[in-house]
Amino acid sequence: MCYLCSASKDTKGGQHQDKMKIGLNGRFLLKGRMEGIGWFCHEVIRRMVKQHQEHEFYIFFDRDFDPEFIFEKNVHGIKIGWPARHPILWYAWFEFALPRALKKFEIDLFISMDGYCSLSTTIPQYLVMHDLAFVHYPEQLNFWARKYYKNFVPKFLKKAHHVFAVSNATKQDIIKQFQISPEKIEVCYSGVKDNFKKLSDEEIVQVRNKYTSGNPYFLFVGALHPRKNVHGLIKAFDLFKSLNENAIKLVIVGRKAWMTNEIEYAYQHAKYKDEIQFLEDIDNEELALITAAAYAAVAPSFLEGFGVPAAEALVCGIPVLCSNQFSLPEIAGPGAILFDPNRSESIADAMLAIVNDKNLQERIDLGFKHKELFSWDKTTEVIGNRIFGK
Repeated sequence: MCYLCSASKDTKGGQHQDKMKIGLNGRFLLKGRMEGIGWFCHEVIRRMVKQHQEHEFYIFFDRDFDPEFIFEKNVHGIKIGWPARHPILWYAWFEFALPRALKKFEIDLFISMDGYCSLSTTIPQYLVMHDLAFVHYPEQLNFWARKYYKNFVPKFLKKAHHVFAVSNATKQDIIKQFQISPEKIEVCYSGVKDNFKKLSDEEIVQVRNKYTSGNPYFLFVGALHPRKNVHGLIKAFDLFKSLNENAIKLVIVGRKAWMTNEIEYAYQHAKYKDEIQFLEDIDNEELALITAAAYAAVAPSFLEGFGVPAAEALVCGIPVLCSNQFSLPEIAGPGAILFDPNRSESIADAMLAIVNDKNLQERIDLGFKHKELFSWDKTTEVIGNRIFGK
């Protein structure tokens, strides 16, 4: 099953020798349901197709797609196969449906930004890897997903013509786990959505009045599952409140993903659970306001390939407290306060440190300068330079 939805009706004429047909993986472009990888695809693709009008871009979807993803006249949307949201269907989509489509539309190269590629095509493929969480936390995946990643990810990395890693931590992890040549992997940081920015004092008061009765708050943003260590954060907040009499709240923003029993247990047994606010189904505009009005952002994850909420906090001029593991120290930068995510006492100490920090503005300024590393324009430039040349 395949149909073409093109923003350009003029498909006649021969190709110039410098003109390429470029395939793009669009499986995570889901209107109203985009999370980290989806936004990465959205922001990079829309910039890339605009900057390279000399090429034709074919976005391959695994389901009906919204016309808003046909960003320019040189973009075509192709629905192929079936919704690939299960390991068996992943395999069928990438190894059967996609290679047929690449051949049919005479695609010259394929860019995949979700960590998957096809082993059944000979055209050059460029792969973006976000993390290797499946290596470090296999117990958090179901049996079939675990088997799929273990078997295919090493093959994808070897098959790819070039690999982009969203942080140096992720690059080093790929090298260590799969002995991929460092020269084949390039660091390509994620960016931050344009609506994240500093707020005025008056705007901060308005947001805090809406969510925490005017009180300052620590902020966590992310899907709720064990790797994010939300249960450890709740325990740490309880300890922090017992050690320091203050009005600071804890706001936790994110959907319940999987294995949330430990989070629920920590919350129900928290002495200060009335000071904790859970928010779900928050849109991006509102999330930007909630982030910019926070007293500090807390990122307690055991593993992050990049750590988007930490970068968002920096852009909003908010200090960051974060885990000392994987990419978070790299992303949060020199102004962050680091802690051991395995010890709630360490997280609580970081909270106490930020409350008592006499050089808080200097810390914020360091973070605001560090944020310059993260922009979608730079992300697109890194990928574009590798594929199209400078």
